[in-house]
Amino acid sequence: MGPQEVSAHALSLPAAVEDHPFSPEIDVYKIEGRIFALLSTMDGTPCVSLKCDPELALHLRHEHPAIRPGYHLNKRHWNTVLLDGSVPDDEVLDLVDHSYERVVAGLPKAVRLRLG
Repeated sequence: MGPQEVSAHALSLPAAVEDHPFSPEIDVYKIEGRIFALLSTMDGTPCVSLKCDPELALHLRHEHPAIRPGYHLNKRHWNTVLLDGSVPDDEVLDLVDHSYERVVAGLPKAVRLRLG
């Protein structure tokens, strides 16, 4: 799973947009102005930071060495996934979906209804 596939999947989610508020090297994916994914590199390896349920985040970090506490993010609610091929592609995509769903769940009800 490479950064292009992660980007394409993130942008395929309803009303998702890409932005670059921090630097041109960091692709930020948002829904209604709220971040659900950040695509960048860590020590030359592509990675994606994703919001995650805190208990699931701990489990994933224990299960996969390539999943670490969120880099420069709230370590309880964010994971950074190294896109080094060690985490199965379908699991990476599921984690992108999970992050998106967690952010959508925090949006006002009227916005959630509009998004479907």
